[in-house]
Amino acid sequence: MTDTTRVLFDAPGPKARMRYRLMAVVGILLLAAILYVVYDRLADKGQLEAARWDWVLGASAWKNYLIPGIIDTLRAAAIAIVCASVLALALAMARMSDNRVLRWLAGMMVEFFRAVPVLVMMLFIFYFLAHRGWFPSSINPLIGVVVGLTLYNSAVLCEVIRNGVASLPSGQREAGLAIGLSPSQTRRTILIPQSLTAMLPTLVSQVIVITKDTALGYIILYPELLTRARNLGSLESATLPAYVVVAVLFILLNYALSKLAEWIENRQRRRARSAGKVGSANEPPPVAPIPAPSGAGGGGAVG
Repeated sequence: MTDTTRVLFDAPGPKARMRYRLMAVVGILLLAAILYVVYDRLADKGQLEAARWDWVLGASAWKNYLIPGIIDTLRAAAIAIVCASVLALALAMARMSDNRVLRWLAGMMVEFFRAVPVLVMMLFIFYFLAHRGWFPSSINPLIGVVVGLTLYNSAVLCEVIRNGVASLPSGQREAGLAIGLSPSQTRRTILIPQSLTAMLPTLVSQVIVITKDTALGYIILYPELLTRARNLGSLESATLPAYVVVAVLFILLNYALSKLAEWIENRQRRRARSAGKVGSANEPPPVAPIPAPSGAGGGGAVG
């Protein structure tokens, strides 16, 4: 059996196909029953009445709640993205360092920050700052959200950068060493820039995770979009409509970021193709003309 005909499992027979169809029908019916129960409960509570959705078309809710929530969400996400990128680059350099102690310390930090949940770090930072009183209480939630997101995502981005460097051809490192660069200079000037370029779509996709995780800030009273939605739902007695609108806004934000990642990836591919077309692969190189020898017949001077 060749590789092209090899499959992971045998094709299902008539009984297996009938069983799969039956399971699909049962699953659809079960999902429909659950949706009907949810719809019936919401209708009994009056959450689906048109009057509870009127605020969506008003300017007050957007001006006082939703737009400020979007701004605060993007503010925390932007600060966390910048800080996490800088810290991730430093951790990646440390993890690839020739110093064994530095590699061990960076590895411990990365594994610790990856293991601790983001919400736990946010709560710890928030209550620690509230107890110490180093900053005004109004900015402690923002610091807690930013620090929590920075520590976790820097550990994730560090591994992304390190794997990007490891995926580069070994000739890149050998070429840097051959021209007299030290291993650290080779990583800093040759390997890291190429890794960042190759892994840029993945890095941009991590921005989506950071933007979504800002919603955890409502636990520590940070006025991001979810917190504003909860306040708006309590004010308008429309908790479900407020959460539905916020879910749609988060979907739109994350969709825009995902399209940005696709645009960056497509641009990189076009740039790589255009960079490779310096000359046609089928076009022969130009041949320099061969000068005729002096004194040749027909080409010499007429006496």
